[in-house]
Order: sequence, then structure tokens, then C-alpha cells
Amino acid sequence: MQKTIISADSHITEPPGCYIDHIDPKYRDTAPKMIHDDEKGDLFVINGMERPIPMGLVAAAGIDPKDLKMFGVNFESLHRGGWDPEARLADQDRDGVSAEVIYPTVGMLLCNHSDFDYKKACFDAYNRWMAEYSGVHPQRLIGLGQTAMRSVEEGIEDLRKMKEMGLRGVMMPGNPQVADYDDRCYDPFWDAAIDMDMPISFHILTSRGDAIDRARGPMINGFLSIIRGNQDIIGTFIYGGVFERHPKLRIVCVEADAGWVPHYMYRMDHAYKRHRAWMRCAELQKLPSEYFKEHVYLTFQDDWVAFKMKDLCNYQRLMWANDFPHSDSTWPWSQDILKEQTKDLTPQEKDAILHDNVADLYHLSV
Repeated sequence: MQKTIISADSHITEPPGCYIDHIDPKYRDTAPKMIHDDEKGDLFVINGMERPIPMGLVAAAGIDPKDLKMFGVNFESLHRGGWDPEARLADQDRDGVSAEVIYPTVGMLLCNHSDFDYKKACFDAYNRWMAEYSGVHPQRLIGLGQTAMRSVEEGIEDLRKMKEMGLRGVMMPGNPQVADYDDRCYDPFWDAAIDMDMPISFHILTSRGDAIDRARGPMINGFLSIIRGNQDIIGTFIYGGVFERHPKLRIVCVEADAGWVPHYMYRMDHAYKRHRAWMRCAELQKLPSEYFKEHVYLTFQDDWVAFKMKDLCNYQRLMWANDFPHSDSTWPWSQDILKEQTKDLTPQEKDAILHDNVADLYHLSV
């Protein structure tokens, strides 16, 4: 490596006061909060959502697989870098990472809350907290905001506020309130994101129906299905003509891996060439795969297939991540894993996937 390594997808661990201390006073009594259960350990409780969020896996990076567990973990035992920006730099240094694009944890699940007013209040609180957290080291902690997308106009205003607070992009909910994302009513929002230079991200587990424990068969089978929501969103943008209408728009598909992309692009092209006469979609000037290669960035962590398939997609849209501090993270073994998985890449390809692509997207100087 001639350049430093950047993680395109890492996370914070929201501290107990993240929402309560920053939310509109109207929602303070119902804001997401942490409670302690003698059997289940510390839990984040979200008003209006049936299941609380246990702390066991949200910051389990570096733990032996046999010791992973959902319950019985206390907040104080988690990686301090999840909420302490100073401790975060030490975590980055240990993994050989120079900067991270940082996503929420509780905020991911909030994307699926049915009450959009409540979701708006929670996201506004999170954005205020994240601006403080990432603002301490803005070149190494690349904070993104969230918007509930109650309306297009409000979404544009949210983008403006995020930009003013120093946040570098926006993580979108998988399902907006008004219509799906291919509807032309969102065209002003995409234009605003382009004009403000605020990259759009879609993370796994932020769409309805993404829950791991709703899959058929053994629970572990659900791990294989969580990328489906992101694939549906990408298809919506491509077949709906969003990229056709907005040639400068780019979106980031986060934590859904990338090794599947070549076959998925083939299937998209096949469907369009063979079935577009009877299956509704926009009239496109290029093949779906061409839009995919140009407009969709993909983050992945332990996905050696992505490196093997880089010639069948666009390696300038691949962005490695360590997913710290979640249970699927490669921290603190990222350097060993990358040494093995990138050994067949050229120096230019390695620099692009591990540094240049994310640095160019977010205008980073590390």
C-alpha cells in the first residue's frame, strides 16, 4: 500500500444520552433510552417498536465467534470508541485504519419505525449528537446524518442542516413515507443532494422485512437474506429511470457485500432485454448494468469474492470497510485479512478499493 486505508462503513454505539439529551423536548419522555435487565443485560428500548436492542452484538468486534451472544452484556464493557471520539482514534490505529465513514447502530433499526414524526425527532437528535462526535476529528471521523423523508421538501431542508453541521452525507431509510424512490416527486431531492455534494447511502437492515429472524429455516439462514433490501433499492433506481434522469447521482450500497454484483447485473440486463415489453419499467438509454457500474458504490468487509470479481464490475466503485465495532467486523485483524485477499490486485486497484474511491467520494485528505 502506497496510501492509507479508509473504512467506508463503520458504526458508532449510541450512548444512553444520545437521543434523550438531544431530542425535541416534546419527545423526551418517549425517546430511545437504555435500560438494564438483570438477565438480558443492557437494552436500548425504542418507543413503538416491539423488541428492544440488546448490546451483545452491536460492539462485539474482536470477540471470538464462540463467545458471541446477543444478551447479558453491559454498555460499560463495550468498545469505548463507539461513543468516545478520542478512544476511537486508538481503535483506528490498532486496525491500521486512517479514517472511517461512520453510520449509526440504533438509528439503523429506527429506519423501520412506523411513526414518521417520531422517526424525524430521533434522527434530528442523532444528527446533533453525531455532529459533536465527528466534529472532534473531522478528517478521521466522517459522520453521516439521517433523514426520515416525511416529504421531499423536508428532506432537502434536512440535507441543508446536515451540511451546515459538518456531516458529510446522508443515510436514507429503505422505505420513505410518500412514494417509492423512483417516483418523480423525489427528483428535486436528488438534484439537491448532487448540488450540495451529499452522497446518498442505503444500509442493510433499514428496509421493511429485512429482519434476520424472519427468514425460513434456522435463524442463521436470515444472514443470507439481509442484502435483499438493498438489491431492491438499486433495482428501483435503475429500472425506475432515476439515474437516467440524474446522470450525476451516486448512491452507496452499504454492508451488502459485492461479490454478487456481476451476476446480478447480468440478471438485470437479461430482464430488461427479454421482458421489458410486458414488465413495467422506464425506457432506458443504456443497459441496467451500465447504470449500476457508474452510479452504485458498494461497501464490503470480509468478502474475498469481491476482489476476485473486480474485473466483472467497476472496481472504482468498490469500497472496503471494517464494520467496526459490530460483530461482523474484521477489526482488529483487517491488515492480515487484506494482505491475503488483495494479493492479486495491482497497486492501482488496491489503492482505489482501500482508499481512493471513498476519499474521492467524500473529499478526504487522509
